[in-house]
Amino acid sequence: MKQKLLSVLMLAAAAHVSAQVTDAMIAGSAADTHSVLTWGMGTQGQRFSPLTTINTKNISKLVPAWSMSFGGEKQRGQESQPLVYNGKMFVTASYSRIFAIDVKTGQKLWKYEHRLPEGIMPCCDVVNRGAALYDNLVIFGTLDAQLVALDQNTGKVVWKEKVEDYSAGYSMSAAPLIAEGLLLTGVSGGEFGVVGRVDARDPKTGKLVWTRPVVEGHMGYKDGKENGITGTTNATWPGETWKTGGAATWLGGTYDAKTGLAYFGTGNPGPWNSHVRKGDNLYSASTVAIDVKTGKIVWHYQGTPNDAWDFDGVNEFITFDMDGKRVGAKADRNGFFYVNDATTGKLINAFPFVHGITWATGIDLTTGRPNFVDANRPGDPAAAGGDGKKGASVFAAPGFLGGKNQMPMAYSPKTQMFYVPTNEWGMDIWNEPISYKKGGAYLGAGFTIRPLYDDHIGSLRAYDPKTGKMAWEVKNNAPLWGGVLTTGGDLVFWGTPEGYLKAADAKTGKVLWQFQTGSGVVAPPITWSDGTDQYVSVVSGWGGAVPLWGGEVAKKVNMLEQGGSVWTFKLAK
Repeated sequence: MKQKLLSVLMLAAAAHVSAQVTDAMIAGSAADTHSVLTWGMGTQGQRFSPLTTINTKNISKLVPAWSMSFGGEKQRGQESQPLVYNGKMFVTASYSRIFAIDVKTGQKLWKYEHRLPEGIMPCCDVVNRGAALYDNLVIFGTLDAQLVALDQNTGKVVWKEKVEDYSAGYSMSAAPLIAEGLLLTGVSGGEFGVVGRVDARDPKTGKLVWTRPVVEGHMGYKDGKENGITGTTNATWPGETWKTGGAATWLGGTYDAKTGLAYFGTGNPGPWNSHVRKGDNLYSASTVAIDVKTGKIVWHYQGTPNDAWDFDGVNEFITFDMDGKRVGAKADRNGFFYVNDATTGKLINAFPFVHGITWATGIDLTTGRPNFVDANRPGDPAAAGGDGKKGASVFAAPGFLGGKNQMPMAYSPKTQMFYVPTNEWGMDIWNEPISYKKGGAYLGAGFTIRPLYDDHIGSLRAYDPKTGKMAWEVKNNAPLWGGVLTTGGDLVFWGTPEGYLKAADAKTGKVLWQFQTGSGVVAPPITWSDGTDQYVSVVSGWGGAVPLWGGEVAKKVNMLEQGGSVWTFKLAK
């Protein structure tokens, strides 16, 4: 009897261990077709699934399996990418909420709703883009700049850590990244003069291991000890401007095990008025590659030195193989697509992926620097002859919402193409005098966004990263603000603000299927299999930055309805 009881206990313990998400599972997550363990569907962020059950020949039979509403009045923008593991889906929602859902039935298993204080200052809607899984935990960031780790089975809080002071403008909206047993996170708040950084923590306890600021002059720390200043103080920032330099790491990062590097994009420098911070303003508007073990920057590449247009540089850096090299690609908000050596950062290729770029004529492939059009930089309010209140206005394209914003692109190793959600718009922009005040908007600029074309703003485009040639595009009336998924079944999935989840042939761009979700889709789809059926899921809920900041564009889409739900599809029998 004792032996039988011991065997039962051992089996139970083994089952419990196997139910935990391990480092090995995360390392192999891109090839795991039964789970979705990371934002980006693998730490490299390719958003490619090798699944072929759903393909170009049978996509017309894709039908809803279930839908679950987030409920309540807290709708707003829903930008979350769900995670799937051990029969559960974990999906975050607006206002720092997270749900666990039965993947078979769509039944809500539990919900955690973070208690938010008065005075939070999210820049661009009360969104959350997803969570991370590790051990028996699901971990996500909140709008008051905290990290919360919950038990996957019960939703009970296991640990909670304050990351920063929300009253100074800090918040968190990105999905955390697990790499080499560490929880890597960034911060949001670039419009409030915060200082961007990347933190590494023990995911089981929340204890800080290292922190690396991404603005020159700030000290990094590891194990509680100084770990070297980032860059060289005042090398690219005049006076004390580095102390409120922005460069928020608000989209999170990717990781490549072959290089041992985590790649984080950094946001706009503060303030937007570039005349008060003459210099390149490192490491804003850049990709920074950080050694996960040491917490030090190995290389950086800056897309927009001395950014004057809020072009940011935070977009995802996706690693892949090209011509026998490990390289990485990024479609920057500034309108240029970059390919860099993933180990050294050396620029390999750069080309425009949107039309009508006004701020630069191109990228010098030798120096890596843009060829600026000086006349298209907003004027200095302090310039001689000015009234000191407003600098000369210029028209700039793309607008500050970017040729591509937060919506992640996808890469298919099968077609060797990137599928990029793009937007064609421009802005009138001018600079104004500005001084820093804790918790106050730190812009020093005014702007009006407007579309460039009558027939479309958004466009999903397929690009060859080697040649820079566009293979195909599918235009969309409203801006595209959700992400992309591609599969071994030669399909590309993406959503539109008009509410459709769409699927196209990855080789030709022919739209083969679409479904109306009831609200705008501003989130990336996922797919997985239970061994019998392949499923596709996407979160629906219109919002994000466009209706808040979009000017004439916002007026064009003001008829779109908010929502909050997650849809799951499979092939009809």
